[in-house]
Amino acid sequence: MIASSAVTWVEVGAWTYHYSDRGDYAWEQARNYCQTFFTDLVAIQNKQEIEYLNRSLPFHKRYYWIGIRKLQGIWTWVGTRKALTKEAENWAAREPNNRRSNQDCVEIYIKRPQESGKWNDEPCSQKKKALCYRASCQPFPCSQHGECVETIGSYRCECYPGFHGPECEDVVQCAKLEPKGVSMNCSHPYGDFSYNSTCVFRCQEGFEQQGVDMLRCLPSQQWSADPPTCTAVACPALSVPDQGELNCSHLHGDFTFGSKCAFSCQTGFVLMGPETRECTTTGAWTGDTPRCKAITCPALSAPDRGELNCSHLHGDFTFGSTCVFSCQTGFVLMGLESRKCTAMGTWTGDSPRCEAISCPVLSAPDRGELNCSHFHGDFNFRSTCAFSCQTGFALTGPETRECTAAGTWTGDTPRCEGRAAARAQGLNCSHLHGDFTFGSTCVFSCQTGFVLTGLESHECMATGTWTGDAPRCKGRVAAQCVTGELNCSHLHGDFAFGSTCAFSCQTGFVLMGPESRECMATGTWTGDTPRCKGRVAQAELLPPPRGLCLWLHMCLLLPDRVCADGARDP
Repeated sequence: MIASSAVTWVEVGAWTYHYSDRGDYAWEQARNYCQTFFTDLVAIQNKQEIEYLNRSLPFHKRYYWIGIRKLQGIWTWVGTRKALTKEAENWAAREPNNRRSNQDCVEIYIKRPQESGKWNDEPCSQKKKALCYRASCQPFPCSQHGECVETIGSYRCECYPGFHGPECEDVVQCAKLEPKGVSMNCSHPYGDFSYNSTCVFRCQEGFEQQGVDMLRCLPSQQWSADPPTCTAVACPALSVPDQGELNCSHLHGDFTFGSKCAFSCQTGFVLMGPETRECTTTGAWTGDTPRCKAITCPALSAPDRGELNCSHLHGDFTFGSTCVFSCQTGFVLMGLESRKCTAMGTWTGDSPRCEAISCPVLSAPDRGELNCSHFHGDFNFRSTCAFSCQTGFALTGPETRECTAAGTWTGDTPRCEGRAAARAQGLNCSHLHGDFTFGSTCVFSCQTGFVLTGLESHECMATGTWTGDAPRCKGRVAAQCVTGELNCSHLHGDFAFGSTCAFSCQTGFVLMGPESRECMATGTWTGDTPRCKGRVAQAELLPPPRGLCLWLHMCLLLPDRVCADGARDP
């Protein structure tokens, strides 16, 4: 509706046009006029509006100012402060030319013969009619959620993003957020989960957030991003300790915040460190890494006169260790040969010991004596016993015997024999109370070629001795006794084990028997006793009364005049 006076009626809800019919104004004055009595200089909306104005307004040779001006080099609708778009331009031909750069205001041709309704830029100081409008958009139009666009006789609402409806009264809705495991705090300026609603998310302690911290409901009814998720903080995966076991419970995933792991050890091992560990909010486990240590048994030592050989599976003298015992030569193990370290930290069985091997108990020979020295107990390994005979008796057999590692004595059992019987070639005895006992009487005689020196008869007295000195047989001719020679070599001492003796005869005699003899480990000589026999009949040597090496020492070593009874010829 167009009115020409300054005071016009306005139809509610309609856009009305007004112009100044009482005078012309420069552009600034024209705008003040419009703003004083109406809304502002007219803002041309579309071609239909231009046609309406050109048809309805009276012709005026200076034409009408409209609400377009060049501001900072840009043609701008002053009422809305919006730049003029190419689509909305309505310039006359060759316009705007902006002559002398001072044509910054715009007029509209009304009822001009050519280009009626077109625009032309003019200097703002020129005077023209003011073409005003009264807005049909009321205060707070479009629910304050859109821009009110004037139309001829009416208006329309161009809703701001996020709003819709004729008056922009409806707000865009986004999907309701219901995140799990996430703390959410939202603000809703236009209603729950609607346009411009914002939600801030935060994870609980011990959880890490995956995604953005805040979401906003967009005009597209979509949230600005996907809702974040909270993932439990992860701790390094734990491993089972050697010789141990691991048992875990997980609240939010394997080895994550809240996971608890219990440690234990296999039989024979003890846990060193915490029994349980928990994954904390920082992604670290409580406590240190535990380990299983083998239970320790007391250290074992070798028994006296023995040896110890151990094998260890998990460390010296720990669970599973096995120790084997043995004894030195001449000793026997009393107890278990092996002991094992148990899971209780104790050894199986009792401690063994090494005892010396025993030999049979020796006794003194009849009419003899026994004298022993013991290293490891009576009649045990390395015990040595020396034998001797009473006066008037000679020892037959070894003088000493030693207990060996085999539990036997070296040599044979020695005995004591009467000396007269051992030395005489002829012996005739009578016994009242038993052989060679008290009251026995013995008569001696010699072989042909020898003469008896001493008493022919001897009696065994109550003292256990014989009357008189022992008799001997003496060769009738000295040459008969000078018959042989002896040459010996000794490895371990005179006439001891390993000694070797070579025999030879003097001129006129021939050796009867072995040329050499060796002292053996049994304390006897190899072979029989040799003798020197004259090429003509000579007195024969008596067989030796004893078989020990000692007899050789007594008889064979004599370099001259060796006699049959073992005595040196004076």
